[in-house]
This record gives sequence, C-alpha cells and structure tokens, in this order.
Amino acid sequence: MSHSPKKSPRTCVLPTPPRAGRKARFANMWINAAPGAPIQASAGSRLFALACGLVCYAIFFVTFLYAIGFMGNFFTPTSIDAPPTSPLWLAITVNTALILLFGVQHSVMARPWFKKAWTRIVPEHLERPTYVLFSSLALIALFALWQPIGMTIWNISHPVARAVLIAIMLAGFAIVLVTTFLINHFDLFGLRHTWLYFTRRAYTHLDFATPGVYRIVRHPLYVGWLLSFWATPTMTAAHLLFAALSTAYILAAIRWEERDLLDLHGESYAIYRDQVPMLVPTPGKAWRDDAAPAPALN
Repeated sequence: MSHSPKKSPRTCVLPTPPRAGRKARFANMWINAAPGAPIQASAGSRLFALACGLVCYAIFFVTFLYAIGFMGNFFTPTSIDAPPTSPLWLAITVNTALILLFGVQHSVMARPWFKKAWTRIVPEHLERPTYVLFSSLALIALFALWQPIGMTIWNISHPVARAVLIAIMLAGFAIVLVTTFLINHFDLFGLRHTWLYFTRRAYTHLDFATPGVYRIVRHPLYVGWLLSFWATPTMTAAHLLFAALSTAYILAAIRWEERDLLDLHGESYAIYRDQVPMLVPTPGKAWRDDAAPAPALN
C-alpha cells in the first residue's frame, strides 16, 4: 500500500527526558506530535475516532495475513493456484476486473485532489483509516471472488528449490511489513491520526528521512510485493495474470506517486530520485548523508 504525504512545515518531536527509557522514545517516535492548542472535541467523538482507527487497522492486519496464505496456498479457504472452477474467459474477465478495482481504489484515493474532496465528507483524522479500510475491502473482494484458471506454467518439484522460493516469497511479505515500520507503521495505517485526535492533539506530518533500506532503493515496500508475487514454486496461469497485472500497476503507481512527491517536495525529492534507484539496488548509487534531505516513501 502507498500514500503521499502532504506538504507541510517540518514537524517538532516532543523532547524525551534523558532517563525516559525505550518506551517513551518509542512513543515519541510514532506519535511525533507538535505542541499546540488542544483539539476541542467531545470525549464521545474522540473515542469513536479511536475505535474506527483500531477497527480499520485490525481489518487490514487480518487481510495482510490472509494475503500470505492466498499467495502461498497456505491454509486459506481460497488460494491463487486452486483448481479451475469457471470457464477461461470468465475467469480472466473477473480476475482482471478485481485487480483493476484494487488498483483504481488504491491510487485514486491516494491522490491529493481526492483527499481534499474526501475530507469534505469524512473528518480529516479519519481520511487515512478509511483509505486503509477501502484498500482492505478491495483485497477481500479479490480473495473471495478470485477465479482460478489452472494451466501450470511451471512447477518446481525439488524440495530444496521449493523451500527456497517459498522463503523468498515470505521474505517479500516481511520486507513489506518491516519497511512500514521504518517510515512509520502507525501513520501509514491511520492509527497515529486517530490516536492524536483521541489525545486532543493536532495531526502533524512526518519529517523527511531516508531510514535503512530507503537509502539504497526508493520503493522497498514495492520490492517486497514484487518478491511475494513472483517467487513461487508453482506458477499457474491465474498466478501469472495476477503477478503481471500487479507489476504493471506498481510501475504505473510509482510514476503517479513520484509526480505528486515532486510537486510537494520539489528539489529535495528530485535529488533523492536522481541518487537512489527506484527498485533495484545499483552499486555506487545510494543516498549520501551530505545530500539534501529527502522524504521517507512507501
């Protein structure tokens, strides 16, 4: 999942007392709130917002776990490589429509013009949680309505080779999850928005940063998704359709996202884009500490 931050002044992290310990430092890391006038909202509305954030996050997390089983054919009622149950033309049509549905939802709702219009309908602190919710619902629809096709493209039978490919697939999902924590997992999935509102603090956007693997590729989260799509010991026609269309979507989404980031952050992002490869690490190309600051991306 991707989401471009809005342009805003650099935020101020609340100071942590020297002896506050790891828990306090962790809290400041993900809350990252600037001091200001407290939000005037009733306890009921604040509690409702927090509950919405928690429910949307829980739905996302269950959906993410299901995605692992769906892609790897592990323990889930539906799977990407199940035996065919529908005519070929119907399976291709339905599966393509499901992937397009997710792509349109995921990209359109992430665009600044849509967020501006959407926050006229929902409160601003619920914009991100509802984005996460609709993304999860689009994936749930895909898992529930997916039409297997059969037609094995490849099937690796050697146990060691199968284990290696499964390990790479699981590593892809792990990369997706870990990179969200590098940039700010709680902000990305809307919990930080609703927690700040619940504690009567205004939302503040995150500072520019290039943490960890973001110094060598601009979109490590997408790298994780690509590994999870393609690293499989059994590739059926349905799996290939999913991987190919999802890869095409990711490459297009990166262009849209980076166009927004250039508009929002100007030269800082342009320098970052020029220095750091998009998806594949390149020797001699990485973020340098003496370069201008660049935004953390997803």
